[in-house]
Amino acid sequence: MSRRHKRQRLADDLAHRTVNGMIFATVLLLLLPLAMTLSMSFDARDYLGAFPPPALSLRWYEKFFSDPYLLKGLKTSVQLAGLTALAATALGLSAAVALDRMPNRYAQLLISLFLSPLIVPGVVIGFALLIFYARIGIESTFLRLLGAHVLITFPYAIRTVLAALGGIRLSLIEVAQSLGASPTKAFWTVTFPLARTGIAAGAIFAFVFSLDDVAVSIFLSDPDRYTLPVALVSMLHANFDLTIAAVAVLIMGASIGLMLVLDWLAGLDRVVGAGYYKT
Repeated sequence: MSRRHKRQRLADDLAHRTVNGMIFATVLLLLLPLAMTLSMSFDARDYLGAFPPPALSLRWYEKFFSDPYLLKGLKTSVQLAGLTALAATALGLSAAVALDRMPNRYAQLLISLFLSPLIVPGVVIGFALLIFYARIGIESTFLRLLGAHVLITFPYAIRTVLAALGGIRLSLIEVAQSLGASPTKAFWTVTFPLARTGIAAGAIFAFVFSLDDVAVSIFLSDPDRYTLPVALVSMLHANFDLTIAAVAVLIMGASIGLMLVLDWLAGLDRVVGAGYYKT
């Protein structure tokens, strides 16, 4: 083996080990804080002490379920996430159907516009909406939050529905119409059933991202109407205790559970990866 080949092999081995090391470090940085949060949520101590905790307890979970301030935030978050999922999915389905039937050059332009909230920082969206709502006179905090959450989750809904529609053969719709079905009936009897996986995936994405949002919600909440993540941020400044860790674990568990449902329904690789469904 020549020296050149030896040097090239050594460089390849070094690059391979470096990449593996970076992957390991990234996974460690992602999982270690979650593991510590999980451990802290069962800590029996009255204070944040050294890791790991010497004794375990469910006291922080019990405190969460008996805290009216946090439960009020939880109620708002669940209501908001549910309505957001319905509204964002309905709008995403309508827009995706229209885009799917539109000439490609116009459709791509509108898709870029609809997906633009994904690249705008949440702080910017929250501050802009705060000013906008004040100017047009919307005073209801819940309506403000709902409009904001629909805006930031709409891209996920339209993305998944478009992916679902991309896997439906047009010939199926044409056959239905040739047999006498109207365009509306062909949609509900052919398109909608075949796209239901993408529609469900969009609803789950919208629910999860609405439930977890902080950056936008913190601008639009008030002392009487706030989401659970905003309540947690407030507790960090006012009255820090390990109830925050317990709530974080519950939110994390709910998000993971919904993602598992999404993976079971559609497959996460197809939702966020390949770009279309094989329906």
